[in-house]
Amino acid sequence: MLLKNIQEWTLLLLIFGVIAAVGNWVGYSVFPVSALPGMVVLILICLAGLILQHVLPVNIPSVAYIGIIGIIVSMPVMPGSEYVVKWTQDINILALATPILAYAGIAIGRSWTDFVKLGWRSIVVAMFVMVGTFLGSALIAEMVLRMQGLI
Repeated sequence: MLLKNIQEWTLLLLIFGVIAAVGNWVGYSVFPVSALPGMVVLILICLAGLILQHVLPVNIPSVAYIGIIGIIVSMPVMPGSEYVVKWTQDINILALATPILAYAGIAIGRSWTDFVKLGWRSIVVAMFVMVGTFLGSALIAEMVLRMQGLI
């Protein structure tokens, strides 16, 4: 069972990696070949975290394991950490977020019937949440940029 999960995770992470590499190239002019070592490192860290979550008896989400592994392998005291940092510095976080958010959108779209059952009020609430989040983010960005004297 675990081997099948590992195969599925690997395929999914490879698909995310390719999409993120293309997004990194298009959005941030980082050629995919130069981002490849960092993408491989990130995929391996994610895979290790997913495996640990299923192997260890402690009930901790895999994202916690992934974060801990990422921190450990990039600490200056760890052997090879300078390579991990060097390889991953070419990958922009927004290029990674794009395929993940697209996947979340697809997952919501697959359960659209469940979403519709919530009724029109939930759509109004969701719209207010999105507009509020956007305006709040814009307000914070405006304040920070003004404090830094950039605008």
